[in-house]
Amino acid sequence: MTNTNFSTDSSESGLWSALVPHAMAGSRLDVYLSGEFKDQGLSRSKIQQLIKAGKVTVDGTQVKQPKLKLSGGEQVECAVELDNGVLTPEEGALEIHYEDEQLVVVNKEAGLTVHPAPSQRTNTLVQRMLSRYPKLGEMEGERPGIVHRIDKDTSGIMVVALDEATRLAVAEDFAERRIHKEYLALVHGVPQCTTGQKEGEITAPIGRDPKHKTKMAVMEKGGREARSAWRVLWTSPDESASLVRVKIFTGRTHQIRVHMAHIGHPLLGDQVYGARLHKEWCRKVGNAEELAPRQMLHAWHLSLTHPKTGKLMDWKQAPPEDFQRLLLHLGQQVQRIGVIGMPGCGKSALNACLEHCGCPVFSADAEVVAQYEAGGDAWTLIRQRFGERFAPEGECVAKRELFAAMKDSEVFRKELQAIVHPLVEHAAKEFFAEHAAKPCAVAEVPLLIEGQWKEQGWVDLVVGVRCDEDQRRQRLVARGWDDETIATVESWQWKAEDKLARCDEIVENSGTLEDLQTQAAALCERLAARRAEQKRVLQARFEKLWSA
Repeated sequence: MTNTNFSTDSSESGLWSALVPHAMAGSRLDVYLSGEFKDQGLSRSKIQQLIKAGKVTVDGTQVKQPKLKLSGGEQVECAVELDNGVLTPEEGALEIHYEDEQLVVVNKEAGLTVHPAPSQRTNTLVQRMLSRYPKLGEMEGERPGIVHRIDKDTSGIMVVALDEATRLAVAEDFAERRIHKEYLALVHGVPQCTTGQKEGEITAPIGRDPKHKTKMAVMEKGGREARSAWRVLWTSPDESASLVRVKIFTGRTHQIRVHMAHIGHPLLGDQVYGARLHKEWCRKVGNAEELAPRQMLHAWHLSLTHPKTGKLMDWKQAPPEDFQRLLLHLGQQVQRIGVIGMPGCGKSALNACLEHCGCPVFSADAEVVAQYEAGGDAWTLIRQRFGERFAPEGECVAKRELFAAMKDSEVFRKELQAIVHPLVEHAAKEFFAEHAAKPCAVAEVPLLIEGQWKEQGWVDLVVGVRCDEDQRRQRLVARGWDDETIATVESWQWKAEDKLARCDEIVENSGTLEDLQTQAAALCERLAARRAEQKRVLQARFEKLWSA
């Protein structure tokens, strides 16, 4: 500033005054002051707030109009708080990955700003580094030793130079792209290139978003060269998210966040560049803000040539707890259990026992009954295809007539199944989706094996209910089934031994209801053990990746 006077009672606040140069005649007051305070990090909007708050006088008169035109030669005074520009060391946690006389490699925690800025004057990585490495204080500026940055809410490894010669050497290596930097990102969906490969490159220039000045964007014209290479390392079972490794060849602001959003796969937790998908994910997951409180990006791999020794050095850092916790959550989708068995074996009874144990349950038979109600989807489709014979106006589907027609015609039975089965499948999928946050959910589907639900990935495990044959037939007779009906229904599905051979778990139901309840509780324990083992295997897989 020129022709200024700044008197204070402390190092942080005071009254600033200046004589307006005649060259500024015709300028707005806020524009003039913005130029004067540019180096202090005060934005024009902040200047306008100070003026409107009565903090500014012109020739001794308080003014509150930011657009006031100056004539030049006025005495302007402003009551303003400014930082004195002196960096004060601060105590704080530092996870040091490597250190020597020239440089330090530190694992920056998410939420920690790298260096002071107008919006963050204290509690930065630089100030913590100054506390541990006082020699950084010999370097000039507010960014001593900093040769590259990562966003406040991004975690991971950074290199910090401890002297000016090292800083210049490392900065040159960054500029010449001789330093290898890789990130791990959790993104929405499954990225694919045009050839179907789950890896590719993005070469899209990045510049300031013309509509939103606080954001960056891919520019059709202008912008700075930006290049990123990505590769999918893992995808969640429901394909809602993927773990992606991203190598950057340039260091543009928010490069990975902008590039991944550009190809339609923004980062989980990124409310700036992935706002729409983030909102959808929040509605689906429920506790998304807890699972992804930040953009899920981690600088995990850094390699460079040591500026003094000439040795190639390489560091990797496993993602922090929040990143890994979300990964495991994504990999541990609801355990989808299918229950099968021959007619009369006790499938519904087992379902009731599992529901008593806290498992959400679904019944295909109950779904069909609901679909057969007047106005139901199955009722409507049957009526459209076969007329009022089986679906009279205002009445539910005539199940006896339908069963008789199925016995008489194999063609009719298969056509009816082609109508009803997809409706049941859709309802079951919606059931599992509704309970996605639960440890497990159970769907009783008599023809699950015949429909190849497990092979098609609609269920994870199949539980078979086995029952003594005489006891099973007695139950069916008690329902009013005669021998012909039993034989007919059983002829439409696989034999009991073939069904049970395809099951992952077997529950015996030849005893009392109390016996079945005990069996159900034991089954729940085995299912929980399977989930725990799945989690352990998944965790081991990720740990192997971090150490590779």
